[in-house]
Parts: sequence; C-alpha cells; structure tokens
Amino acid sequence: MPDLLSLADARTAVLARAHPLPAEDVAVGQSAGRVLAADARAAVDLPPFDASAMDGFALRARDTPGVLPVVARIAAGVPADTPLAPGSAMGIATGGVVPAGAEAVIPLEDVVDRDNEIEVGRPVDFGDNVRPRGGDLRAGDVVVARGTRLAPAQVGALAAAGCASVSCGRRPAVAIVATGTELRRPGEPLEPGQVYEANGSMLAAALAAANAIVDEVPFVVDDEAAHRQAVERALEADVVVTSGGVSVGPHDLVRAVERELGVDEVFWGVAVKPGKPVSFGVRGDTLVFGLPGNPVSSLVAAELFVRPALLALQGSADPGPPYEPGRLASAVRRDARRDELLRARRIADAGAVVLEPVTGQESHMIARAATADALVLVPRGEGTLPAGAAVSYLRLA
Repeated sequence: MPDLLSLADARTAVLARAHPLPAEDVAVGQSAGRVLAADARAAVDLPPFDASAMDGFALRARDTPGVLPVVARIAAGVPADTPLAPGSAMGIATGGVVPAGAEAVIPLEDVVDRDNEIEVGRPVDFGDNVRPRGGDLRAGDVVVARGTRLAPAQVGALAAAGCASVSCGRRPAVAIVATGTELRRPGEPLEPGQVYEANGSMLAAALAAANAIVDEVPFVVDDEAAHRQAVERALEADVVVTSGGVSVGPHDLVRAVERELGVDEVFWGVAVKPGKPVSFGVRGDTLVFGLPGNPVSSLVAAELFVRPALLALQGSADPGPPYEPGRLASAVRRDARRDELLRARRIADAGAVVLEPVTGQESHMIARAATADALVLVPRGEGTLPAGAAVSYLRLA
C-alpha cells in the first residue's frame, strides 16, 4: 500500500469533488432534513400584526391604574370591529390582534375582573405583553440561510413566515454493493465459512440518515464478471458505495473492476484505524467509495467520508463530520501511525460529556459496536491519553 493519506487530506479530497446537485422546490411540510439551495425569505412580517403575548386585557397605559369598562372580547384570529376608545379595555386571548388605540396588555391574574369592568391596581408600561408586528422578522428578511440542513425548528419558522415551498438540493441517489462469496442473507442457513451480510443494511441505514435515496444492489460473489455487472449498474447513481474487496488479496476485485469501468481513483489508504484500506474515486460526476469489508471499518469510513460527501452534494455549508467536545472516562493508548476512532458510550456528567470506550475495539466486532453511541477521535501519537483528557467525538446516528 502506498503512503497513507491523512484523515484531513482525505476529507479535503472527497469534498473537493462533491459538487452540489441541482436544486428543486420542496413543500415546507416535506422539507425536514433537506438542505437549502437558496436563502429562504419571509413572505410576511412575523408576527404579521401586533399580537397579545398572553390572555388578558388590551388597554391604554396612560389609563392605569384605574377601573375600566370592558367593551369587547377578542379571540385569536378574530380582530376587534372598532378601535379601543380611551378609558376602556378589551379582553384579549393569547395571539389575538391588539386593537388600534391599545398600548399594552395586562395579564388576567393582575386585575380584578367584575363582569364587564376591570380594576387595574398598578401602572402598566407602554408595550407590555405586546408582540409588535415584525418584531421577529420583516417580510423579505432571510428566515433560514442557504446551506442549512432543515431541522424541525427551521421548518416551523419557514411555515410561520409564509414560505409554502423552499429551494433544496436534490437528494443524492446512492447504490450500495456488498461483495463476498461468504455472504448469506439473514435467515438463511449458514454453511461452514459463511457469514450473514450486514454491511449493506448498516450502510443503508447510515446513509439514509443523511437523506440519501438508497438502492441496495444484491451482494455479489468474488467473481470478476459478477463484480463488473454489479458495479456497472451501481455507477448509474450519484454515489457508489462498495463494501469489501478493496484490499490486496486475490479475491479483492473491486478496484480493478472499477478502473476497467472508467473510475479514476483519487486515493487508496488513509491513516485511520479502523478503515485504513478505504478507497475513493470518480467517474464523471459520480463519487465512488470502496469501504472495507470489516463491519466497524465500513461504518467508520461511511461516517468520516461518505456522509459528509452526501451532505456536500445537497449543498450543505458545513458537511462535517460534526465533531463535538468531550472527555475520556478512562485512559486509552494512542497509535503512533494512525488516528483512531474508538467506539464509546456517552455519559452526562455535570454538564460535560464523558466518553467510555466499549470493550472489544476490533474492526469485526459489530455486535460490540451496537452498544456504542459515539466515535472518539484519538489523534496519532506516542503514549496514552489519560482519563479526563479532552477529546473530540462523533455521534453515531
């Protein structure tokens, strides 16, 4: 294997070739998880009128304290028919339109309500409990910026601002090809030397979480013709992800077949553990990832390289990986030559995230990995990182 690429250089090489896909209009109600291809701007002021912040009475600040007749009751969505006359009050619901002439709203609990009059025992300040028109944003203001991946809060803000649809990057189509004569479908009987195929389902779940449209190509035996047929079909997608067959053994056929089919290999081998033999190439606009066959290696490589590429294809301004700060629960030994991603469990402790590596870190131990919810980045180096050391980690989706 040639000199290994650093983790940072490999990520840079991938993202440099992950050009955003064309945009499409998406209804706001269907936009969660999508990435904005253009700034989304408000269609109306928000709020679109002066609104009451609570149930109470609309009145003039200058009329308080005092006893005021209640001349109307305003429900949410039903404005008052007339302006508020001096020396009077109107009952108002939370979200109701503050009538013209009113200067403030006093809460129900702060008055004595006697049928059709209220007693206000204290002065009320101008603007109390009134949400002014446009106080959140004005029509034409940017609600959510281009490159943002929409979460529920952003979807709600867009709907409130009157955006019926938004321009989003197209969801990338991903074809997943698992390779290996030893593979069998879960539920089938196993013969000696055979294992159940897990990587395809695992990768499909991980990449769907990045909003990809996933096609699992039926896994293929270690035969050159079978590989060629499967990879050729997969290359019709925006992204190809193979699992297995990227090392140097006699049955590792993936990279050779991809070269025959016109894939230009950008790199092979990254200084990371697990996942060292990962490969990456392109054919035209199609990105081609070759992930190792060991399940944990495959998962780690998908999180480090494939997920960021998928988000970049959708136009994300920050495709990741999204590292977060934490500290180690116990000491870990460093690898002198490679950065390492350790599977760990997150533990909340006094507002900090403490990360406890799980037992069994070998790259084939997917069942052990199932108990983890984080990948802890341990930079290459000599010696150990002590318990309590500051580290970065990735959440496992």
